[in-house]
Amino acid sequence: MEKLFKLKENKTTVRTEIVAGLTTFMTMAYIIALNPNLLTGFGAEGQDLWNGVFLATCIASAIGTFCMAFLANKPFAMAPGMGLNSFFAVVVANIVAITGTSYLESFQAALVLILVEGIVFVLLSVFNVREKIVKAIPLGVRLGIGPSIGLMLMNIGFGSNAGIYSETGGPFFAMRDFFGALTAKSAKDAMGSGYPAMVLSVVTMFVGLFIIVALDHHKVKGSVLYGMLGGSVIYWAGQAIFLHTNPFASLATASFVPPFADMAKTTLFKLNFAGFAQIGWFTVITLVITFCIIDMFDTIGTLVGTATRANMVDENGEMPQMKEALLSDAIGTIAGSVTGTSTVTTFIESASGVEAGGRTGLTAITTGVMFLLCMFIAPVAAIIPAPATSSALIYVGILMLSNLKKIDFDDLSQILPVAIMLLAMPISGSIGHGIGLALISYTIIKLCTGKAKDVSALTYILSIIFLIKFFLPL
Repeated sequence: MEKLFKLKENKTTVRTEIVAGLTTFMTMAYIIALNPNLLTGFGAEGQDLWNGVFLATCIASAIGTFCMAFLANKPFAMAPGMGLNSFFAVVVANIVAITGTSYLESFQAALVLILVEGIVFVLLSVFNVREKIVKAIPLGVRLGIGPSIGLMLMNIGFGSNAGIYSETGGPFFAMRDFFGALTAKSAKDAMGSGYPAMVLSVVTMFVGLFIIVALDHHKVKGSVLYGMLGGSVIYWAGQAIFLHTNPFASLATASFVPPFADMAKTTLFKLNFAGFAQIGWFTVITLVITFCIIDMFDTIGTLVGTATRANMVDENGEMPQMKEALLSDAIGTIAGSVTGTSTVTTFIESASGVEAGGRTGLTAITTGVMFLLCMFIAPVAAIIPAPATSSALIYVGILMLSNLKKIDFDDLSQILPVAIMLLAMPISGSIGHGIGLALISYTIIKLCTGKAKDVSALTYILSIIFLIKFFLPL
């Protein structure tokens, strides 16, 4: 174990790494059910396809995460990227309209797009193109990626991670509908029967957060994991006492047998090349480029931001084994295409495991094993309440803001791109879009201040690519 992961060199232990891996898994376990929901219209396209995507999510996430562990020895986990999966679902619907084929056949044609993207990324990683793109990002922007991701995590924790529905509509979010209401009465009137669940969610969030902070203050290892478990207990008790529901009722009728037969019938190596050829080459090229840009900068942003927070970067702000980490991302995407899911990318929730002390691939191994186990114990993972994981996301988000102190606030060419990125990431929900806007603004400032030579050629190219992406309706 020591020779494989170099635990002593990274000042960590087996126990710390395992706890960190469990912490990462708990904060991102929501993807196991949410990804098949998004890709199949919440089951509207049939249970067989839902089951296939469910297993593909578990398997592809584990493969990508294991690659990260063994190739790069980094504590980052992978799964089908949020935003990318929604875009994939839209693409499938468009293929249905273009080709007139069924949703399943169009889904299988879209998987070929993901395969092509993965192959492109393997080539770009092998020839160090993606690593050169990372180095082309100006240092000021790189320093701002971590804090921007921090705000994004806080937004997820306070907002969408605890959405509530009721007879009056929804989803209702904590920061918008609970804290954003003028009075408690107006919030209660707006949410109707969803109000008690919102109160319980908010209490769970803050109790879990304060448990994490208190335990961390006393240097307790695994404080983030314990905080999430404490929050879960609060939520389960509240469900039983105040909402009069049994939080464990779903376990009584749950199936613990993985639906491999459904996967073999719908998604496993079901690449529809004939349907892919019907899409049209211009559309194919446009879609592949779009998937590549979004995935590339989401992954780069996550790796740079999280590695900087964990002091895994050198004096130039560059992460060792970046090439191997990016290659792992590419392999995960190919694994996703052949098993049956959208683009696999590095998850920002990996920051929670890093904050719990994870520093090596053993953390990733632990998370990957949990993904594989979830093929059998998915019902158990499903009872972990979202508000409990919100506590961890909020805590990690706050800590990631610390990198702001390294930014020169007297230099507008640094602070303006970072300020735009700080707003863009949480609002757009996209790491890639935030970085793109920062690069564009950095380039324009340098041009306007007579410092065009300070901008590298690759930064100019990236800025132009993002301008095209944002403003041309391709």
